Amino acid sequence: MNDWPFADPPDVATFTVRQIIDGTRPILLVSHDADDGGWQFLTGEALSMDDALLVALKEIVLRDPSVLLLADLPTGWQASRRDAAAQWVRELLPPEGEA
Repeated sequence: MNDWPFADPPDVATFTVRQIIDGTRPILLVSHDADDGGWQFLTGEALSMDDALLVALKEIVLRDPSVLLLADLPTGWQASRRDAAAQWVRELLPPEGEA
């Protein structure tokens, strides 16, 4: 990963779920949080905290290189897609408490 496009280092902790790491569900929602600059890589479905994991950003990239297209996603924004083959759609995150 010599040409790492993210401002964060490859080993920065990111939030995801077990289903993405075990390969049973694709990444369909990416959030770059406004409050702490953290990254979340999710399935877009309701999640259980029992499935929550912290993994290095490089692990997410290895599982789905399409997230490299989101390296410049500003804090306070999210990107989603309807399936793993679809294009990412970027939008401003809704204010806290709204969804």
